[in-house]
Amino acid sequence: MSIRTVVVDDEALARSRLRKFLLQEPGVEIIGECANGPEAIALVGSQATDLLFLDVQMPEVSGFDVLTALPPERVPLVIFVTAHDQHAISAFEVRALDYLLKPFTQARLQEAVRRARRQLESQATAEAHAKLMDLLKAPPSGGVPLSRIAVKNGPQTLFVRLEDLDFIEAAANYSVLHARGGNHVLRETLTSLENRLPPSRFLRISRSTIVSLDRVKAIQAGPKGEHLVLLQDGRQLVMTRGIQEAQKRLQYPGVATII
Repeated sequence: MSIRTVVVDDEALARSRLRKFLLQEPGVEIIGECANGPEAIALVGSQATDLLFLDVQMPEVSGFDVLTALPPERVPLVIFVTAHDQHAISAFEVRALDYLLKPFTQARLQEAVRRARRQLESQATAEAHAKLMDLLKAPPSGGVPLSRIAVKNGPQTLFVRLEDLDFIEAAANYSVLHARGGNHVLRETLTSLENRLPPSRFLRISRSTIVSLDRVKAIQAGPKGEHLVLLQDGRQLVMTRGIQEAQKRLQYPGVATII
């Protein structure tokens, strides 16, 4: 079967590289290329498309914006293309078929195309499409909810679940994730990461620390008048901000708040 494919990326070199790889894939028909979100909406909205290679981060109209703007019946299988690890999480959350992390290899593209071909040939296409549409029709406030954090580790990308996090520390332009099973260094500032974390589960307690509320056992006064956050495992974190917010959000059984 022929896979009618559209390539969307605001970088000409990226489109050229993807086109070169796709032309080597039997059965893949490139029916169009787009340099921005509006072009993609117009093309995919008017042409029957089986597979969409979609850049995530584009000026003004992002890849996620493209999907929400398309008529539901026009949304094809989606493979996100991104230069940033954190977008991989959002791609999984909206049930994208796959994501390609730039720069990707021909072998990695072949794997993604094989997945697309299997999906198109199976009865699961309709179900996957329906799930994607349900999520896109009712996006939560602030975008797709984060459930895992992607951490680049050499040739691998590790996915750290939010429920495994104890706390996060700033380290210049990096963040150190203290989690069950070990620590992980993420190339992202603490402020940027804070904006992606669900506020119902995480609280910034100082300039350099974000804590998982699920790990907090008590908040207590320190010997020098400071406040300390006591974790379930006995570790203590210095608290310099968010004290009143913590009082409100930690009023549930199992947490002793001593201020």
